[in-house]
Amino acid sequence: MSGGLRVWQASGGAGGREVVVLEGPRFGWDMEKERETLQAWKERVGQELDRVMAFWMDHSHDQEHGGFFTCLGRDGRVYDDLKYVWLQGRQVWMYCHLYRKFERFRRPELLDSAKAGGEFLLRSARVAPPGKKCAFVLTRDGRPVKVQRTIFSECFYTMAMNELWRVTGEAHYQIEAVEMMDQIVHWVREDPSGLGRPQLPGAPASEPMAVPMMLLNLVEQLGESDEELAGNYAELGDWCAQRILQHVQRDGQAVLENVSEDGEELPGCLGRHQNPGHALEAGWFLLRHAIRKGDPELRAHVVDKFLLLPFRSGWDPDHGGLFYFQDADGLCPTQLEWAMKLWWPHCEAMIAFLMGYSDSGDPALLQLFYQVAEYTFRQFRDPEYGEWFGYLNREGKVVLTIKGGPFKGCFHVPRCLAMCEEMLGALLSRLPPVRAPRAGSPPAAPAPRGTE
Repeated sequence: MSGGLRVWQASGGAGGREVVVLEGPRFGWDMEKERETLQAWKERVGQELDRVMAFWMDHSHDQEHGGFFTCLGRDGRVYDDLKYVWLQGRQVWMYCHLYRKFERFRRPELLDSAKAGGEFLLRSARVAPPGKKCAFVLTRDGRPVKVQRTIFSECFYTMAMNELWRVTGEAHYQIEAVEMMDQIVHWVREDPSGLGRPQLPGAPASEPMAVPMMLLNLVEQLGESDEELAGNYAELGDWCAQRILQHVQRDGQAVLENVSEDGEELPGCLGRHQNPGHALEAGWFLLRHAIRKGDPELRAHVVDKFLLLPFRSGWDPDHGGLFYFQDADGLCPTQLEWAMKLWWPHCEAMIAFLMGYSDSGDPALLQLFYQVAEYTFRQFRDPEYGEWFGYLNREGKVVLTIKGGPFKGCFHVPRCLAMCEEMLGALLSRLPPVRAPRAGSPPAAPAPRGTE
């Protein structure tokens, strides 16, 4: 860990939390260079966030029915008007979050579009009201096309409603969020039959990591600055964290995407399946949970097992970038896209390493942030039309030129950029002030060439 000076800072959780002040033997020698690099990246991600949001605001709004078009070509043209409920919820959440957190996004048109999207979800997302099950796909005017037997449309519906309540103060949004949250918890912990997925006799009883991950994210979302709800969901948050930690298998040497319900490795391809980007996303979810709880042992464990371990195995040594899928035994994965480089794992890695560095001060984590960020900006960013490409081949060449579709919308890229801008700003604020040279002191000698 860092040799930086640690101080205690009050936080919303119990007691205080340890914060690293970036000075001392490992930092002081190159403080100005570090400040310049952090400042440059803060400006870079902030400018990119503005470009990305301009793309979605210019091209995705459905002025007739509300909600958003997400099937957008490279230049923003709509190639399909189907609406995917999880992407509708994500975009409502993203607009509201930016409106709430960033002064420059506190614009009426952003909030109006978010409210129109929220009202579209209220009218159309649920397949058979008053039942809570949401569609996966809707027609442009809100008629259900397809249902998935999972919880993810409902999770992003919940996030959207809670964030709408935070920016509007309108209670009906929060009522929707809490009621849907209760239904999701019931499906996950008590009775999944309402999802419509039969338990077939030959299918192993497995738990994908995505389920406790999403629940933990909802616990953090609904509990933010709400002591009553945070208390109500405290036990659930701890349960989610423990379920995620069960995915560390093989004596701590692998994070597996699927395990049995009692936390054991499953046989076959299902059990060996790994998703490095998902492990990294789970890492920053867990790290945020551990920071809030003031648990230094969990924080260190998360960095080791959910940040460093999946990065070491998942980073392509030949071409750079994170493999999409891997097999824990080194066998060839069966998924056709396993060696592709997708946008969202790299977004999650940027968040994870910057959050890890912000918490620990370990410069190795900052260097990994720079490594991932440089690759990501170089390979995914579209300088001509804005936004990012989502799908590259192993060598980093664009395979699909679309900017949005059934799985890519206004979420992972702007969430990453917004969180990184905030964390970089916080890091810069923690650096000690620039010291003016003493009168009469000679200027510092330039470093010899090649020692930078």
